[in-house]
Amino acid sequence: MESNYNPQVSRRQLLKSTAAAIALPTIVPASVFGDDAPSKRITLGFIGAGIHGLGWNLRGFLKFKDAQAVAVCDVVKSRSIAARNLVNQRYDNQDCKSYADWREIIARKDIDAVVISTPDHWHIPMAAAAAKAGKDVCCEKPTLTIAEGPAIIKIVRKHKTVFQTSTEDRSIPIYHRIAELVRNGRIGKLKSIHVTLPPGSVRPAPPKPAAVPAGFDYEMWLGPAPEAPYCSNRCGAQQWRNIWDYSGGKFTDWGAHLLDTAQWANDTERTTPVTVDGKATFPDKTSLYNTAATYKLHYTYANGVELHVSSGGTGIRFEGSDGWVESPKWRGALKASDPKILKSVIGPEETHLFTCLGGEHRNFLDCVKSRKDPYFPVEVGHAVSTLMHMGNISMRLGRKLDWDPKKEAFRDDDGANGMRSREMRKPWTI
Repeated sequence: MESNYNPQVSRRQLLKSTAAAIALPTIVPASVFGDDAPSKRITLGFIGAGIHGLGWNLRGFLKFKDAQAVAVCDVVKSRSIAARNLVNQRYDNQDCKSYADWREIIARKDIDAVVISTPDHWHIPMAAAAAKAGKDVCCEKPTLTIAEGPAIIKIVRKHKTVFQTSTEDRSIPIYHRIAELVRNGRIGKLKSIHVTLPPGSVRPAPPKPAAVPAGFDYEMWLGPAPEAPYCSNRCGAQQWRNIWDYSGGKFTDWGAHLLDTAQWANDTERTTPVTVDGKATFPDKTSLYNTAATYKLHYTYANGVELHVSSGGTGIRFEGSDGWVESPKWRGALKASDPKILKSVIGPEETHLFTCLGGEHRNFLDCVKSRKDPYFPVEVGHAVSTLMHMGNISMRLGRKLDWDPKKEAFRDDDGANGMRSREMRKPWTI
């Protein structure tokens, strides 16, 4: 089958030309104006083709006829080629191009939106560049620092970008249902939330610096992170998550899922707690890994709700004045203090939370078309990221911290405030 998509012509240009053609007295194929016509497809560039980038995001978008993958990029040449081949096989053509430098995708005028699936330290620099170039953005969570949040919000709103903090949880019926039950008072007044998240990894001292493998642009992989010698378990699949330069650890990886549900159900999705007291154990100082291995945190919100987070699971539980409801493990079936809670019907006049049962990718495409915010917009992503960064700062300092959500600063604590941002390695910036 031949593609009727020309990668050098943007969707917006095709919309204009198609509109002009309608006025001409000629017969054209139905496919020109159908739901999967080129003029109605959203052209996508994918940055990051690792396990999640290719296996979840790229494959997820390829399911939809109104999306057209036109470019892929990865610092590992073999991965970008594999992603390109997957796309071209899907469309039965050779139109998709692969790149090593993500800036080439940003520079393409025919790309409507980018999908960012990189380590955390690259999320916001790439998202900012894409938004400034007029692209909509579907970006993996979380931010790397508190300060990145207000910066990307300002850029997104200035450029009228559709920005989705990319996680599937708000489309998963279990988490949507539990949040609606709590928001609608089915357990009475919410008192406390209990969340368990996977622990971090503890590894021995890293191997000696090794030669960078052929086909791997290690300098680009580091990007804005501090200069560091290459070693295999620095950049390996998910191993970078345990290193502070690139991530906030398993705590921020999994926390962006379950702690967002906590915020959602507590009706605090656009704000944060006002205190945090975190304790953690960290790997030995000789280890390459240096994010929290085990942890326990206690947050309090301005509304009096207490949030307890600990390592050792993937569950979430809400306790109220009239009962409790929980999902004891990742996507685990809901349980409650009274079976009637789970059978409760949310009435038409009650709170109905915005979701998209088609998933995060369907939600993003719909919002690119409507120009409305996705179910996990930039401000909400910033709030849950800030909650987690507050916890990491408390754990690293080993003390309780007071936080002002309006000023987005710690109260009377210069040391903690100094950890809200990190210096980027030149020439990278937001």
